[in-house]
Amino acid sequence: MPGTRKLGRKTDHRMSMLRGMVTFLLEKGSLETTVTRAKEVRSLTEKMITLGKTNTLANKRRALAFITKEDVVKKLFDEISPAYLERNGGYTRILRMGPRRGDGAEMAIIELVKNEESSKK
Repeated sequence: MPGTRKLGRKTDHRMSMLRGMVTFLLEKGSLETTVTRAKEVRSLTEKMITLGKTNTLANKRRALAFITKEDVVKKLFDEISPAYLERNGGYTRILRMGPRRGDGAEMAIIELVKNEESSKK
């Protein structure tokens, strides 16, 4: 079930970390992290993109309450979400990279999926 992993942190620290990671992912398009963190970031990012599909003031305020940068919210509602209007979920992809050198943690890259239909047109 998404949202139930504690990631070895207290609730406030965990939510702050995940908010920052979601903001970075929406801003840059990809993020390198551990697999378990990537799975948590995926569920939260997909919720934000789904929220951005209906461009209302209430949804913008809900996104601003979670995402830490205003310009990223503007990018979400103006560029990212409209690209996925025809897609029902699956906006992100997790690519496993292998173990991290220092502690052996399984690493992954999470990225936004490019919309093939818009690139064909």
